[in-house]
Amino acid sequence: MASNHPDEDAYGSYDTYGGGQQPWEEWNPTEESVRPVKGRHRVARQRGFARGSTVLGVGVIAAVGAGGVATAQGKAPVHIAMPDLSSVTDSLSDADSLPGVGALISDAESGSHSGAGSGGQAASSPLTSAGVTKADAAQGRTDAGEALRARIMQQADSQEDAADTAARKAAEEAAAKKAAEQAAAEQKAAEAEAARKAEAARLAKLRESYKLPVASYTITGTFGQPGSLWSSGYHTGLDFAAPTGTPIHAIHSGTVTEAGWAGAYGYRTILTLDDGTELWFCHQSSINVGVGRKVTTGDVIGRVGATGNVTGPHLHLEVHPDGQATAVDPAPWLRDKGLTP
Repeated sequence: MASNHPDEDAYGSYDTYGGGQQPWEEWNPTEESVRPVKGRHRVARQRGFARGSTVLGVGVIAAVGAGGVATAQGKAPVHIAMPDLSSVTDSLSDADSLPGVGALISDAESGSHSGAGSGGQAASSPLTSAGVTKADAAQGRTDAGEALRARIMQQADSQEDAADTAARKAAEEAAAKKAAEQAAAEQKAAEAEAARKAEAARLAKLRESYKLPVASYTITGTFGQPGSLWSSGYHTGLDFAAPTGTPIHAIHSGTVTEAGWAGAYGYRTILTLDDGTELWFCHQSSINVGVGRKVTTGDVIGRVGATGNVTGPHLHLEVHPDGQATAVDPAPWLRDKGLTP
């Protein structure tokens, strides 16, 4: 029914907005009043109020204004139907198999059944027990964070122990290697010392059977010196300078195979040793032995002179191994026999 008052609305009340407010009357909607208006002002159908064929509820239209709120009190209650969830619960896992939850539910059930303790309240069990191993549980750790921390510390200790073991093993190996090297060096030194002593004993024995040709002398020419004084272009022996007439001794036991004049060598005596080595004694002033004479170490076989191609009195000594024509340096040969020229 239309209102004749200019400020009256469709709900049968009005407000002068400044001339004093009038209270809103309660409006109870009916099927006729909420029926959608046909035409271009058709009300769109609301979705989401029903699930399947079951009506979940009826919308309540509230008019809010300055004077109050329209309510739906006094209306009959709306029936709401719930779906059957038995097929869903059958597929769910057993609560006892869930980590941390099974113990909570079982404790709660036992508490509710017994009614003992704090009025049937479920005993608390940490929900962070996921990841807790049997070893952790045996050691009293039921919290996953605590168990993880314990495992990390255990792993760190294990790694530290492994590092210490490796370092100790490396140190032991290094010490063993150093000891082996030191022992090898000591053994080498001992062997060298033994070899030195053996060589000294050999040379001492040789000195008993070898002797320098001149007792008092000065070395004035060495092997290999170049010069035009020698036909070969270099000096082929070792020169012992001494006054004329100084005795010349047999260096070792042997047989005289030559004794006489030898041109540029002057008076020369050749003494052949038992191993075939020939010793040439040159520029003698006189010869005291003849060919075929057996001599021993230290026997006087001649005297220093200046015969042949010389610049002064001296003994020119040459060494020819196995009687070969080419001479070798007499100095190392004498040293090998324990003699130092």
